[in-house]
Amino acid sequence: MAFQDQILACRDCSKDFTWTASEQEFYQQKGFQNAPVRCPSCRALKKARMGDGRQRQSFEIDCSECGRKDTVPFQPRGDRPVLCRDCFRKNRGN
Repeated sequence: MAFQDQILACRDCSKDFTWTASEQEFYQQKGFQNAPVRCPSCRALKKARMGDGRQRQSFEIDCSECGRKDTVPFQPRGDRPVLCRDCFRKNRGN
């Protein structure tokens, strides 16, 4: 499929930006379904805001398989077993 440059309007600043054919090809290779909604400078600003020093919240758990203490990036609800990193990786291979 031959891609052609497209002109898109940024969601944040409303300025037009070019979504190049090579960027479209990259999106397709990665399996992305949607076109970008922000221009490159607004994307960079958003990325900088998201990484403004806020730490991702983590929750301490006791592994359901080996009993080891670890942390996970989600709050366990108690209705499913929660594994430490090592047990998760080991079980993921199965």
